[in-house]
Amino acid sequence: MAADISAITTIYAHAVRHGTATFEIEAPGENEMTDRFRALTEAGFPYLVAEYDGEVRGYAYAGLYRTRVGYRYTLEDSIYVDPNCQGRGIGRALIDDLLSQATGRGFRQMIAIIGDSEQAASIALHRAAGFQIVGTFAAVGFKFGRYGADATPAWARCKNTALARHEAERSINCPQHAIKFMSVPNDQARCGNHAVDSLSPGERWIFFDAVYWHLG
Repeated sequence: MAADISAITTIYAHAVRHGTATFEIEAPGENEMTDRFRALTEAGFPYLVAEYDGEVRGYAYAGLYRTRVGYRYTLEDSIYVDPNCQGRGIGRALIDDLLSQATGRGFRQMIAIIGDSEQAASIALHRAAGFQIVGTFAAVGFKFGRYGADATPAWARCKNTALARHEAERSINCPQHAIKFMSVPNDQARCGNHAVDSLSPGERWIFFDAVYWHLG
């Protein structure tokens, strides 16, 4: 997936320069996007790339909603689709697979911080995927000379926290096309001796909870 960083950088740069899906002002370069990719995947979080007609046309990932221990089972998602390929089912395929991978890794909830209440397509996408709008932060982000209202749909459905292995590559069929997802398997790091350090964040906290209740 690292080879796709150039396309990912281009997709995100358009969102930075032309929209309020993100409130970054300056588009980061490939080195910064590579660092962000590595930080997420090396910590065991899902990071997906969607190919459409043989080209990278979207990507999605999830990271911790907050870093405090009490939020350890809650993720925040990010989904970006090439503006020339929106409305073709790429976003829905990405979010469905992202939710599936998050479930398998032991997380309970996913929250979407949508940059502006005018992001109707993103709000509709999350609603269709089972999210519910739980609140709106008014005028907390400033971009393009105005304050935006951040709509916050949250996926509050409880899920099985059983741990699961994930395929390194899978395809989801869409009308007339196939969207290919590339994800980083968690098992590579387990070849080492430091088993606990190699666990994903969700697995790690389940392990420590089990130790706490057993010894406590």
